[in-house]
Amino acid sequence: MTQTEVRLADNGLFAPLSRGETYFNYHWLRDACPTTIDPQTRERVFDVTSLDAAPSARRARVAEGVLEIDWANEDHVTRLPLERLEAFATHGQKPDPADLPRILWYAGHDADFRRIPQAEIETTEAGRARLARALIEEGVALVTGMEDSDASLTRLVNCLGPVTPTAEGHYFEVRLEIAPTNLAFTAGPLEMHTDLPGEEMAPGVQFLHCRANTVEGGRSLFLDGAAVAETLREEDPVAFDLLATHAIPFFYRHDGWDYRAHQKVIELDANGNVSGVTISQHLQEDMDLPQGVLDSYYPAFCKFIRMMQDDRFVCRFRLNAGECIVFDNHRIVHGREGFSADSGQRHLRGCYTDRGATWSTYRTLAGRERQAA
Repeated sequence: MTQTEVRLADNGLFAPLSRGETYFNYHWLRDACPTTIDPQTRERVFDVTSLDAAPSARRARVAEGVLEIDWANEDHVTRLPLERLEAFATHGQKPDPADLPRILWYAGHDADFRRIPQAEIETTEAGRARLARALIEEGVALVTGMEDSDASLTRLVNCLGPVTPTAEGHYFEVRLEIAPTNLAFTAGPLEMHTDLPGEEMAPGVQFLHCRANTVEGGRSLFLDGAAVAETLREEDPVAFDLLATHAIPFFYRHDGWDYRAHQKVIELDANGNVSGVTISQHLQEDMDLPQGVLDSYYPAFCKFIRMMQDDRFVCRFRLNAGECIVFDNHRIVHGREGFSADSGQRHLRGCYTDRGATWSTYRTLAGRERQAA
């Protein structure tokens, strides 16, 4: 067996990777040892702070694609496959199957929404993976063949994660009410918005199951908030930076509840990419930014909202009975045209699940695919 000695330093070592010698810190390497994770619970069982002295290698070598480290201050050998170190050096973090590139979309894309039968999602892992992947990549999918029952929506949601309750409860019914607690429960038009920005952690993935829709009007309006935000960044980077930097107040109030939270209209991930948007003028509190900042912020804010009414971005379509539109509430902006209240019935049953649960479902299913390959 051929062995290659590894160059050591005071606080780490230089692993021989395909890109050349690559430095790794000793603390990180000791924590990365496979023995630190319990195989049953899959939780960390090693505490690096329990060592009498900082980790330091007595010797390190590579044999058959594995880095072996003899630790100087403890009777232990760490064995790490070089491919794991290669992956970390490439990505800067542990590879994530759910870290998929976002696919931005524009007006007319509703014809290309991924359509997945409910039966396929409920009975096959491939169906669940298709739904979860669509939500990660495009933020939206259309589930077809939904049965007309309360249980139908529950079964669908549970394919991704548990139902996330809100002030309205676990489910809500979008239909006409005599004393509505929400503008959605009227026949009037609904402005483009994301749901419940007044909650500190707004719901992640929304489901709207169409049970009946025979009214005149009432087309659904959807757009990709990330696409609008990226366009704003190209056309007016100063406005983009204002909306991505400053948080503004939102609320959700009625008898028995009073939610308040500050949110940034444009959300960025750790890499500076647009991860979502938060917008809802009917749940927007009086802005509490300094008045001098508002001199610049309000024009940027108004420009962004007007862009969300632009024909470049808005999809207009009719949601039919037996369909359920599923979308990322932190990315997809939706609304509705007004409809004639006495022209028929319109009933949508809705609920939410956590975005993290959806991403978790995809990672789990993607992992099984890799193991089967």
